Amino acid sequence: TATPRIGDILQKLAPFLKMYGEYVKNFDNAMELVKTWTERSPQFKNIIQDIQKEKVCGNLTLQHHMLEPVQRIPRYEMLLKDYLRKLPQDSLDWKDAEKSLEIISTAASHSNSAIRKMENLKKLLEIYEMLGEEEDIVNPSNELIKEGQILKLAARNTSAQERYLFL
Repeated sequence: TATPRIGDILQKLAPFLKMYGEYVKNFDNAMELVKTWTERSPQFKNIIQDIQKEKVCGNLTLQHHMLEPVQRIPRYEMLLKDYLRKLPQDSLDWKDAEKSLEIISTAASHSNSAIRKMENLKKLLEIYEMLGEEEDIVNPSNELIKEGQILKLAARNTSAQERYLFL
């Protein structure tokens, strides 16, 4: 109450939010693992259910708790934008809050970028498997631009052959 500010505090902590990108990148795999082991192992399922029943879990599932960190950075960004809209520009906290928003927006962008990279690699892996695993295309520097049916026209007789193209 003596110094009603949050911008300076968030500014110091915001750089650590980039770590969420790694969490977000592995989120789908983690959710899939929980689903797989819940279906495969009755013992695992029972342990998870017992933990979820505890009061500290607030009647929420493990998956719900796992989703919280994914939603955290966008929520911080939204709350900080709202805070800045309502904060008078001559406030002592204005510059710090504005700088915090800049850092948090960068972390959100980093997190979204990590998601896109993982989705891209996952798609390349699917294509690699479709092609019979002959040509190794799975590489972080490769990017799928477009895919779809095309018609290949023969130069000699102008006949068209259907092909599926990955660009």
